[in-house]
Amino acid sequence: MLQVAQLGRARYGPVWQWQRRCLQRRQRGEIPDQLILVEHEPVITLGRNAALDNVLVDEATLAAYGIELHHIERGGDVTFHGPGQLVGYPIVHLRERGIAGPVRYVWMLEEVLIEALAEYGVEAFRREKMRGVWTDRGKIAALGVHVSRGVTMHGFALNVNTNLDYYQLIVPCGLTDRRVTSLSQWCGREIPLREVEERVIAAFVRLFGYESVQRNFDCQTIERGI
Repeated sequence: MLQVAQLGRARYGPVWQWQRRCLQRRQRGEIPDQLILVEHEPVITLGRNAALDNVLVDEATLAAYGIELHHIERGGDVTFHGPGQLVGYPIVHLRERGIAGPVRYVWMLEEVLIEALAEYGVEAFRREKMRGVWTDRGKIAALGVHVSRGVTMHGFALNVNTNLDYYQLIVPCGLTDRRVTSLSQWCGREIPLREVEERVIAAFVRLFGYESVQRNFDCQTIERGI
């Protein structure tokens, strides 16, 4: 079974802490796999390998813009999350899904997004040694994961209606010569975020082979911190 939580808009910190609790519970076998979907308030996160210099303004400036800053345990460099972006946090037990390690898992996440984007006529693809999902107009989705005792957390961020001006505050993923884009930029119109969520859920369930899905299970587990 896969349990799906569609949280709407929420601050980063409480959802991050909930991920950690879900990770521990999944490791103990207390819950099935999870897919947490959320639209965050503006936040910049730095992964384990991030260079602080890739944040181009100081924390006081970020605070003035209302942007939080978090150092987190995922792989990768610096990225932005904010309104209009679909963020997904799968909590998946790799061995129980028959997935042969993190590299294959990340490939599958990329494939989920590539398939969902294809439904909008977007020809998305991978780049060798550059994790994420790309188009010929730039990077449209970032990926960064953490695996502990065979269970994943963190995940992907897909630009749907994202204000791309926020990316001028960072060097996205540490890549100085690569553009970013969004689904709305491709389609020339705003795309309902919930519509994209449904297409991502369908692709995720299909590719990961879940036989049953439980929607919006007890979201009070977050303790209403969102």
